[in-house]
Amino acid sequence: MLRSRYDAVIVGGGHNGLVAAAYLARAGRRVLVLERLDHVGGLAVSARAFPGVDARLSRYSYLVSLLPSKVVKDLGLAVELRRRRYASYTPAGGTGLLVDNDDAGRTAASFERVTGGTADLRAWQRFYAMTAEVAAKVAPTLLEPLADRTAIRDLVGRDAWRELFERPIGEVVDERFADDTVRGVVLTDALIGTFADPCDESLLANRCLLYHVIGDGTGDWNVPVGGMGAVSGGLADLARAAGAEIATGAEAVAIDPSGEVVFRDAAGEHTVTGERVLANVPPAVLARLLGAEEPAPEGAQLKVNMVLSRLPRLKDPDVDPVAAFSGTFHINEGRDQLARAHAEAARGEIPSLPPAEVYCHSLTDPSILGPDLRAAGAQTMTLFGLHMPARLFREDPAGSRERALRATLASMDAVLAEPIEDCLLRAPDGSPCLEAKTPVDLENEAGLPGGHIFHRDLSWPFGEPGTWGVETGHERVLLCGAGARRGGGVSGIPGHNAAMAVLGGF
Repeated sequence: MLRSRYDAVIVGGGHNGLVAAAYLARAGRRVLVLERLDHVGGLAVSARAFPGVDARLSRYSYLVSLLPSKVVKDLGLAVELRRRRYASYTPAGGTGLLVDNDDAGRTAASFERVTGGTADLRAWQRFYAMTAEVAAKVAPTLLEPLADRTAIRDLVGRDAWRELFERPIGEVVDERFADDTVRGVVLTDALIGTFADPCDESLLANRCLLYHVIGDGTGDWNVPVGGMGAVSGGLADLARAAGAEIATGAEAVAIDPSGEVVFRDAAGEHTVTGERVLANVPPAVLARLLGAEEPAPEGAQLKVNMVLSRLPRLKDPDVDPVAAFSGTFHINEGRDQLARAHAEAARGEIPSLPPAEVYCHSLTDPSILGPDLRAAGAQTMTLFGLHMPARLFREDPAGSRERALRATLASMDAVLAEPIEDCLLRAPDGSPCLEAKTPVDLENEAGLPGGHIFHRDLSWPFGEPGTWGVETGHERVLLCGAGARRGGGVSGIPGHNAAMAVLGGF
């Protein structure tokens, strides 16, 4: 039996809601988490996506960068985040650009092969030295009350502020780098999950880039051992151990600004009241629960999950596929290719050569594969396709998904030495181990308006001083999901900040 009153009712059992629940319960607060699905974790979950295939895929979100080590330490989260040796590999003609974190000489030689010189390597080193300095300075502020624009500007310094916060990142990249391939590699971090022109004055792409390079003060993208479900599962265990109640199959249907929450489960409709309500849902969903309306944002990605019987062969015989696919493998993401795909999608067309990137989690964390698959040399592969806005999938969701998938696989084949479909593992029923998710699929299956993985466009990490970036127009209602300021990605930051706002208010 649930109580009728709590110190905090958290609507949504994704990882941010679980972080908030753990902090509040550890502080002695009475906490209830309501999750509409039959499991917690939101999009940070692991699943066996293909019947009869013993592979636990991070089906939606798939890497960890923004989760602060402070949150891990504060809560005692027992999760191993494993570093990737190789940052990326980008095919370019018969060779490719390999960025090896542990071998500067190899990286330099790769740059010279692709670009014909050393100028872009030096520009690369200067640019990422700048972002590393910004990361070290800005990341700690993400777990503090907001600073204003001037304070962050003074913190990062004039040059970095101009390049990352004031000028369109597309213009900056075009000035700093000469090679189209190198430009594209830099710009992909400005476009993940974001449908934007990097030269647009809105600076939406700048905001996206910033969040991709500042994670935990290093910008490293790490692999959670056991899959994304290990992160959410560990957080849920910590919250429960601290005394939080977690109800699954419990869908919130209304929130009153007074703190009253109406939810529905298998037994019917119920009402609970919280001194505070923490909404771990997209802002558009929170508006609906409050009886208002907010325009839905637009997601812009194609997510493809695969299990391979073996890694595909590369056009470059000097690069081991294990190295190429251990980091981010870029597919037709040159500067001009990204611009062409954006223009086609803006016209309502599925890009003719979709830009995408893939990564094989099992090369870093073999534990997500069963012993028989490991012995046979199988690997998981996650593909993230850019410039696939929800508008492309509205009229004919199934048909347009299939067309986008076929175009994306063809794009991948163009940079490999063999078709990727020849490498797909077959499930016991003979079907290929491949699934595709569009923004419309995420909207329908995960309840994300517009299928936007960040819940809405990312915001700058500054604002009204003294606030936490989680406040809403209602004193008792806080936003603790990815749509909060400084949200987005698997970070736990909005969950932490909402909990701190609550604890400061009691």
